[in-house]
Amino acid sequence: MSVVHATDKNFKDEVLKAEVPVLVDFFAEWCGPCKMVGPVVEEIAKEYKGKLKVVKVDVDNAGSTASSYGIMSVPTLMIFKDGKAASQSVGALSKSELKNKLREVLGD
Repeated sequence: MSVVHATDKNFKDEVLKAEVPVLVDFFAEWCGPCKMVGPVVEEIAKEYKGKLKVVKVDVDNAGSTASSYGIMSVPTLMIFKDGKAASQSVGALSKSELKNKLREVLGD
């Protein structure tokens, strides 16, 4: 599987210390829009393999991490580059909208 699931315990290693930019999908199992974004995130993981790491964070199981990044609504998609948040979007995004955000951060 090309998508990694992060928790409060491994978020730092999986995201902040990653060698490549990271797309983080903050989601919840009960969230309808999150279920719509999930397949888009999976497709992005396959398309950007090697250039981008994709991590999903269940806010119900990683409350400290979600809180530390001010996650108030799900889905929230954040792009981290060099260990820092470079972009944030709240709500469901289409694949083309998400790819535009990635282009802005990745520069391609």
